[in-house]
Amino acid sequence: MISIGIDIGSVCAKAAAFDGEKMHLLMQPTGWNLKKTGEELYRKILRISGGKEEDVIGIIGTGYGRVSIPFATKKITEITCHAKGAKYLNPKARTIIDVGGQDSKAISIDDKGNVLDFIMNDKCAAGTGRFLQVMAHVLEVEVDELEYLAAQSAPRDINSMCAVFAESEVISLLAAGATKESIASGILHSISNKIAHIANRIEIRDLVFFTGGVSKNEQIRAILEKKLKCTIYTHKEAQYAGAIGAALLGYDMKN
Repeated sequence: MISIGIDIGSVCAKAAAFDGEKMHLLMQPTGWNLKKTGEELYRKILRISGGKEEDVIGIIGTGYGRVSIPFATKKITEITCHAKGAKYLNPKARTIIDVGGQDSKAISIDDKGNVLDFIMNDKCAAGTGRFLQVMAHVLEVEVDELEYLAAQSAPRDINSMCAVFAESEVISLLAAGATKESIASGILHSISNKIAHIANRIEIRDLVFFTGGVSKNEQIRAILEKKLKCTIYTHKEAQYAGAIGAALLGYDMKN
């Protein structure tokens, strides 16, 4: 028996296949055709898992693009799926900070991975991966380079919380002769301020676990630890938390 979770995000689409013992994972760019992306992920993850269509007991869709997975047997919110996925990756997790391409959220869970409370920012690019993409474009660097640049300098203040105004502010700083390193550091501090503001709106309980694509940025994690005054853990597969949670929920429904 295999349960498949498909998480269609704004930037990356992830799939997980769970057979009760092993978790198989796959990621690819979301692209513009969400339905096609979902179908491709399903075929690929089934092949990777070594299963057959008759072995599939459920296909759970999640993420902002879950409505574009018509073949899903059930669609579950990303809040619920991230909670289950984070608990699987770190059983001690009680607070989840998730930062993806278009939203950020803080989730409080119990010892079984059930959601107790959550807060979500999906109205503004500030505090999301999109903010980093816009800023990297202005600096003419790749998003992954921001972490390296930021580590080399103290931050320049970037006061605008809005991505549009922050973009203008960065352009002005460059024109005034500020270094890319100091601006990159300021950018990471700016997004961390927004994430910390969101996280502080729920009760932060140990252990704090960082998921989503932005969780790969060690500089942001370190800044958040100082702002929230706690140790923040992550995992090499943290970007898959939504897909993992979806696969687990699908498996539990049949067992």
